[in-house]
Amino acid sequence: MVTELQRRTASRRKLHHLRTLTKTKSVKRGSIILNVLLHLCKLIVKLEEMQREYQNLMAIRNEYLILLKHMQIPKEVKVEKIGEVFVVKVTCNKGAGDKLVSILEAFDELGLNVLQARVSCTHFFAMEAIAVAQDKQSTDTKVVTQAVLKAIEKQGGNRGMLVT
Repeated sequence: MVTELQRRTASRRKLHHLRTLTKTKSVKRGSIILNVLLHLCKLIVKLEEMQREYQNLMAIRNEYLILLKHMQIPKEVKVEKIGEVFVVKVTCNKGAGDKLVSILEAFDELGLNVLQARVSCTHFFAMEAIAVAQDKQSTDTKVVTQAVLKAIEKQGGNRGMLVT
C-alpha cells in the first residue's frame, strides 16, 4: 500500500514537471503526454533548422576564405611627410619571406628610426609606420617609397604594383 502511494506521488510529480516544461494547462494525463510529444517534435524541427543554417553559414565562410586566399592584392606603398615625420603605409600579398624585416632594414639603410608601427598579416600583409630621420637630413618621400618597394620585391617578386 505504501509503495503504491509512493509510485502515484512520483508519477504526479513527474507529470507536474512535464506540465511546467511544456507550459500546458491541461491536467489530464493523456493530454499532458500528447503536449510533451508535440513539444519534442517542435524542438526537433527547430534543431534541424538550426543545423541547416549552421551548415549554410559554414559553407559561405569556407567560400569566403577560399576567395581571400586566391585574391591578389596589388602592392601599395604610400609615403607622406608631415614635418620631419614620415608616415609609411604598405599593403601587399602575404607570400613567402619576411617582408617586415626587409622593410625595417630599408628604413635603417635610409637612416630612419621607427617610432611606431602597426602590422597585420591575417589575409595580406599590411603595415603602417611612423618614422623619423636619425640625423634630421631631408630625405625625400620618393626615396623612401623606392626603398620600401625594393624591400618588398626582394621578398616576393613584383606582381601588380601600385605606388602613390
